[in-house]
Amino acid sequence: MKHFRISAVLMTLALLAAAPLLTACGGSDVTVHNRMVSPQQSAADLKRALDAGIISQDEYQEEMEKLHDAN
Repeated sequence: MKHFRISAVLMTLALLAAAPLLTACGGSDVTVHNRMVSPQQSAADLKRALDAGIISQDEYQEEMEKLHDAN
């Protein structure tokens, strides 16, 4: 029983120590580009979002510019 309690305590301490490493650093403007989706697929997805009313024309234009700037 003592072995289980020690293991639980060690696990808790390890999780608490690792918590800062598992969370994102706040306050940074980092853009992550998904290289698994082609620019053509991203453009098609943006067009579908625009057509469905999920994003506005201004948002569409802004994202398309970012997409073209990334390539």
